[in-house]
Amino acid sequence: MIKPQVPPGPGTIVEYLQDNQVHLAVVIEEQSGRVRLFTQRGREMVLPAARLLPWHGPKYPHPATRSEMEERLACHLEQRTELAGTIEVMDIWNLAQGEMTSAPLEWFAELIWDSPNHDQLSAMGRVLLDAKTHFKFQPPSFLIYPEQTVQARLAEQEAAREHQELVVAGQDFFNQLWKTGNTDGCPPEPAAGRLKDLLLRRISNPEDASQDELWRNLIKKLPEHPQQALILAQAWGLVPPHHNHLLDQAGYEWQDAWARDHDLEIRNLSDAVRARTGSFEPLRLFSVDSETTQDIDDAFALERTADGGFHLTLAIACPALEWPWGSELDAAIAQRASSLYLPEGVCHMLPEELGIGLFSLRENEPRPALLLEFELDSEARVKSLQPRMGWVQVWSNTHYDQVEQDILEGREPFAAAHVLAAMLRDRRIRQGAVVFDQPDPQLKLTGEDANLQVLLESKDPAHKAQLLVSEFMVLANAELARWACANDLPLLFRTQNVALPPGTGGHYTRPEDMYRMARMLANATLQTKPVLHASLGVQAYASVTSPLRRYVDFLNLGQVAAWLQSGSGRLGKADLEAGLPMWRSRLEAVGRVQRYRMRYWKLEYLRLQGPQKFWSAVLVDETPTQAVFSLPAEQVMVRAPKRLLGDKFCIGGSYLLRLSRVDPLLNEIKVVEVIEDQSIEKE
Repeated sequence: MIKPQVPPGPGTIVEYLQDNQVHLAVVIEEQSGRVRLFTQRGREMVLPAARLLPWHGPKYPHPATRSEMEERLACHLEQRTELAGTIEVMDIWNLAQGEMTSAPLEWFAELIWDSPNHDQLSAMGRVLLDAKTHFKFQPPSFLIYPEQTVQARLAEQEAAREHQELVVAGQDFFNQLWKTGNTDGCPPEPAAGRLKDLLLRRISNPEDASQDELWRNLIKKLPEHPQQALILAQAWGLVPPHHNHLLDQAGYEWQDAWARDHDLEIRNLSDAVRARTGSFEPLRLFSVDSETTQDIDDAFALERTADGGFHLTLAIACPALEWPWGSELDAAIAQRASSLYLPEGVCHMLPEELGIGLFSLRENEPRPALLLEFELDSEARVKSLQPRMGWVQVWSNTHYDQVEQDILEGREPFAAAHVLAAMLRDRRIRQGAVVFDQPDPQLKLTGEDANLQVLLESKDPAHKAQLLVSEFMVLANAELARWACANDLPLLFRTQNVALPPGTGGHYTRPEDMYRMARMLANATLQTKPVLHASLGVQAYASVTSPLRRYVDFLNLGQVAAWLQSGSGRLGKADLEAGLPMWRSRLEAVGRVQRYRMRYWKLEYLRLQGPQKFWSAVLVDETPTQAVFSLPAEQVMVRAPKRLLGDKFCIGGSYLLRLSRVDPLLNEIKVVEVIEDQSIEKE
């Protein structure tokens, strides 16, 4: 065996690594741990001796001429390259792995040659250095990776190769898509499929760290934009124009296709509920909803009593009957958390077969219900509440416009119901409730894709009919919360525990007043402890009146139903506490879709009207640099530079705004002109 000379003296053939490649050289001089070399490229260089690979030789007489050194280096390079080409490195690894964890170079060389010479040692060293997935050079030995490590490193190597290929294929294509929307440069499969998958995943999870490096490389040539993936996907035709990316981010499946995965559970539940159909109570129940409502989850019956009071019965749809709590269907409903009501359509929390079919309180069809029977005195004070389970058959599914007319014409039971609702509202206001009166804008979408139009429909609000429904629901949820506390029944309570100044309670209609009051109020939170809900003016509030539309209401209804049937709730307080983080997060995620998507369409409506239109606005607040406006008809808040108002302005003043840029995707509005609206005289 040839032992390397350490340190290598002048005339010795040595090797070193540079740019991850093995290079050959002759030592010209060695001094103080540094060597001066003549390289295979015919240059001289100085290196620390520690940089040399630990196999040296042979050694030739020195000094030598330049041509002699060049000839020697060329000869050895040719021999070592040729020898390396004959070595099957996988055979070497198969022989070595499992037998030992590391070995010196000589051990590997002796697997092939009896007494390996300098060129054979070098050839083996070169081959082992190149096989980075199987060996690691740890001077003076080579580590031998086990099979598990090799497979992992090979997978990493393949992933790195695919990564680079994808970057090369996708970077210019993405740049072309962004600038022109042209898809002619689409890379072939499988690269195209991976790029499509990446875009869709970035839309649904923009913070996905697992693909960050690849994404950054692909978009290097693009300008910064928060919605790069969505814009590219739209240009490629992967998603339609106006795609609701908020649904993707919330993990909320649109329409009803998701329910097909639960067909068996739905069918079993339907059979069990129908098998329990009982005789319905002789109540003259009316539901009041918009004309398009299909998931009808409440109805009322009302009679005046001899002493001038009211006998009110509220029927709440009961999907808890035979419900498979803890099942896959139940988990899917919990994830959906709430129905969505958007201009592009309605998406129900429950499978449509259940939410607008089996459990919806349709007229003339028997349905299971939670019945809340109230006795109220002539001043709308609750004398008693009696909850019970039963079967009902709604007399009529009425609509807001129809009920509004019935109230105006004095038809019963709607006229009396409105009287009661007004008394309930006034009582809450005296208790500090903050009531906002602002009609929701009715947005309607027509056309498709590039031809889509957003219309703002003008419709007379049905204030009296809507008051009837809203006050009955507040009454039910507040009184049921109080009943639950009295019976030690755990529920999920909505709370807004803020201290409002005395005299704050009131009925607010002016934009500036509503804005001021809204800033005083904190967002309502969900918890298991019953505390104040300030803006409603009630000491405890547990929503139960929309079980077809909100999972929290569904859970609470399930608790009440279980108590009425067995004397205890289905879940204890600890169970509700354990589930609270998930229910809160899902409510917030789905609620964000509802809020931001509605604003998206409002801004799209503003954008489509063009930059020359002036919008009626009310100044509701001002800071040292900005003015805050409300567009009452559209219910959009807009900020503008305060300098646009000039020196004279007042909160509550009417103005006209001109918008130069509206970007629904970025939720941005730029105001370029503000003028005082002389056509409106403030009260």
